[in-house]
This record gives sequence, structure tokens and C-alpha cells, in this order.
Amino acid sequence: MDDKTQKEVTGVLQRLPNTVSLIFFTAKKDCETCPHQQHILETLTGFSDKLKLEIYDFGKEKKRAHTYGIDKVPATAVRGKKDYGMRFFGVTAGHEFSSLLQAIVMAGTEQSGLHPDLEELVKKINIPVHLEVMTTLACPYCPQAVHAAQQLAMVNDTIQADMVDSAEFPALAKQYSVYETPKTVINGVHSFIGAQPAQAVYLEVLKAVDPDEYDRTEMMIREARGHRHVRKADVQQLYDTIIIGGGPAALSAAVYAARKEMNVLLVTKAIGGQITYTANVDNYLGLPHISGREMKDQFTFHMEQYPVAESVGENVAQVMQKQGTFIVTTEGGKEFTGRTVIYCAGKEYRRLGVPHEEKFIGHGIAFCATCDAPLYKNKKVAVIGGANSAFTAARDLITFASKIYLVHRRDTFKADATLVQQVREAKNVTFHTNMIVQEFLGNDTLTGVRLRSTTSPATKDLSIDGAFLEIGLSANTDPIKDFIELNEKGEIPVQPDNATSRSGFFAAGDVTDVPEKQIVVAAGEGAKAALSAYKYLVDKKLITIQTTDTWE
Repeated sequence: MDDKTQKEVTGVLQRLPNTVSLIFFTAKKDCETCPHQQHILETLTGFSDKLKLEIYDFGKEKKRAHTYGIDKVPATAVRGKKDYGMRFFGVTAGHEFSSLLQAIVMAGTEQSGLHPDLEELVKKINIPVHLEVMTTLACPYCPQAVHAAQQLAMVNDTIQADMVDSAEFPALAKQYSVYETPKTVINGVHSFIGAQPAQAVYLEVLKAVDPDEYDRTEMMIREARGHRHVRKADVQQLYDTIIIGGGPAALSAAVYAARKEMNVLLVTKAIGGQITYTANVDNYLGLPHISGREMKDQFTFHMEQYPVAESVGENVAQVMQKQGTFIVTTEGGKEFTGRTVIYCAGKEYRRLGVPHEEKFIGHGIAFCATCDAPLYKNKKVAVIGGANSAFTAARDLITFASKIYLVHRRDTFKADATLVQQVREAKNVTFHTNMIVQEFLGNDTLTGVRLRSTTSPATKDLSIDGAFLEIGLSANTDPIKDFIELNEKGEIPVQPDNATSRSGFFAAGDVTDVPEKQIVVAAGEGAKAALSAYKYLVDKKLITIQTTDTWE
């Protein structure tokens, strides 16, 4: 440190109003860089009596390290009057020396530097958040990313923000596929690249841990910028078409119908459909290597450029027809009328139908390991199923759960051989084949599962913290089961033009009998259904023909 830098650092530290403790965890063996980090911290504390250094041996102080969320060394925690969740893993040299100074200043002044409005929003996050900013010491943009993450940690006790030197911890960098820095990883699963301002980091955190709140916040931002043109549903309107559903088929149908200048209403419980629960999509033309969440956002933003009316938040309870007009009733009792219907309600996760299953859904029983795997770190989990979805769930859990029980009613699997092999090779996976779930166990939360053999009267109880039901999907056709002809699977049979057994009622996507349940197929079927509904209305002379979009 040259004289000028030393003078500047001393000036900053001497202005601290409160004492800041630097808690350093080191190891005498297997940590070549620990002495370097200790030297930096000892030098800093020599510049100001407001800095205190505590040094602990990681091997001997495991309990203390655990309370600070320390699982590797060298590690430095920055603590003011309380612990603000700011951590540094590696040597805080190079550009990361400024990150350490910024953390010390925040802890010493008890000021995050965030706008008060943003501070209040960050404080409302009530889900544990672990931010790991993967850096390199030569990266000039990394301190901005570290600082933004630690600003959020400063104002919310449920957030921990770590600087992690990718070169110091190559195994972690490989696990997170760090090919450029800074890369911020949220709860071990979600990530984004680049140095973003704190408000953008806040939105990324919301997107990862509270998607519904993210959608509301992001929607308000787009409305304020004039990028969102959807309108509220009106029960007094007679719509040209009512689209039921919120997945790729429904959103595609909405875009095509709106571009034909049809008066369109979209009715759905939530926007996104199954892609919301998909980790990555690699086979959608033009959008390679995109997450399901990002794809859902792009589809939504595209649809919302058009004046589509929407009713989001309620499931459809019933569809009926009176004097040629369709009446769509929601669970909340709203009634919407339309000249045509495009039914794109998709599929939902199947249930086992065993005791206490419904009780524990959301309290230990879940359907999306991609989303929830980080919640089961060092815990025991059961995965029920034997096809690709079950083995994908097990694979996603391998790096988090301490024990995974894969339960299947047969001794053979439908999953791809390579996927089965990956799971079989994991040391923390145990197979329970020829077994079915008899009941789930626990009082307020799930604590176990009772299995019954399919070949004998034997039963077996497993102690678990969570269970993932991966037994397939069933078509969401209850609202129309007495209204439209269905096949033996509960799906809607459709003609090549997406027409159904009832005139003016069209269907698209996974809810139909079209065999390939793929995103690109659903989007194409939604477009076809919208064009067919348009043609139906033109033929009935209910709307004026539009000449656009012949080939678009």
C-alpha cells in the first residue's frame, strides 16, 4: 500500500462513528492464502482504533463458524453493532480491497446508502436469501456487484451477501458455471451476470424467491414506462374470444387474436404455465439456453404489448353456452361472455390420493425440485416417481439434500438411461423400488412417509423433511367435463384447426390430445386456435376481416 492510499484509507477509517469487528476464520493447514488475508486485516486494524480483529481457527471453532455462515476459508465477516450478513471468502486484495472498505464503512455508519423507498422494499423480503458474488481480484466491475449485494444484506437480517474469489474456490466456480465475473448466485440456483445497481439486484432476488411479488413489481414498472398495454377485464363486455389459461398456448393465442384486432379476454389463475417450473429450455427456436422463468417473462412482455383484457388470479369454475354466447364463470363468481372460447388450461401435477397428502402440500410436499432444492440443504427428501421428472428432481437435489429416497412402484424406470445412471452414481441416493406411499406422517409439518410394498404386506417408515411428487400431470378439464367431449385421459380431442366437439369452442396446448407436450408445439397450437377462432367469426359475419398477419 503506497503512502497516498494508506493516507486515504486511514482518513476513511478514522471517521467511523462506531466500532467494526472483523471476524477472521483461518486454517493452519490446507490454506496457503490465509496468512495473506490475515496480514491485510492486521494492517487495516492498525490504522484505526475503531477496527477490532478477531481471529479463529476454522477447525477448532466449527460452531462459531456455523453461526456466521462460514463453510470455507479464508473467510472474513464484517460486523458492526450487529451482524449485517456481509462476508468475504478469499483474499480481499486487488479490486476487492475496496469492497472490504465499503462493507466496513456501511457497518460502522449503519448506513446502507440505499434510497429509503428501496430500503423499505428490501426489508419486506421474509424468505432467507444467500447471495454469492463470484469475483476475480482483477475484475474492476466486481466491487460494484459485491457492494450492491451487501447493501441488501445490510438492511435485511434474512439476507447474507458473500464475496467469493472464483480463483480461490474453483470447485464452487465450476458448480456455478462461472465463465465471466461478476456472477451473482441466489440461493445456489438462480444467477445473473454483470454489475447491476441495487434496485436491479433487488428485482433479481424477488424473481428468484418471490415470483408473485416480482411480477407485481415489474408490472408496475412497465406500466409506468408505458410498455404494458393490457387492460382490466369487464363483465359488461361481449368479447370476440375468451382465452382460458396462461401458458405458452394461451399467450400465443392472445398475441395472434389481438393482432387480428379481435376483442380478447385472457382468464387465468397465473401467467406462465408449466414453463414457470422449468429450469432451462434449450430447444426453442431462436431462444437457446434460456431459463423457464426468463422465457415466461419474454412471452408475457410480448403479449402485454397488445390491448388484451385480462383477469388474472382466479381459476375458471365453469363454461356454458346460452343462445350461442359462451359464459365463463370464475371461482370468485365473475361471469364473462364471449362469442368464442380458446381453452388452453394446460395440465396440473397429479396427486397420490393418500392420507395427509393435501394437508402437507406447501408444508413439506412440493412439485418443483428445480425451484425448491436449496430449501432442503443437508435435509432428507423423498422423490416419488420413476420417469424423467422424478430423476431430474433427484439430480437437482443431489448437491443439496443429505439423503434422497427415490420411491417407485415398480423395479424398472421410464427415465432416460443416462439420467438414471447419474442418479444411481450419487452416494446420497437410496432407491425404494416396488414400494408405494401409504400415507404421509407428521403433525403441523411433514416429518415422514410410510411406504408399503407392492409384492408383500411389508411397510417401511422413512424420516424425511420434504417430499416431491413427480408422478405426472393431469389435464385441467374439470370446468368443461360435462360441456366438451373428452378422451379417456381427460384431454380435449381437437381437429387440425383446433376445433372441438362444440362449435365456436377451440382448444390448444397440453390440455388437448395433441401427443407432443412441448413448449414450441403449444405456442404453435395456440396461434392456430386463434386464427381458427378468427376465421369462425368472419364466416359467421360477426367481425370484419383483417388482412394482416397472413405470414407473420
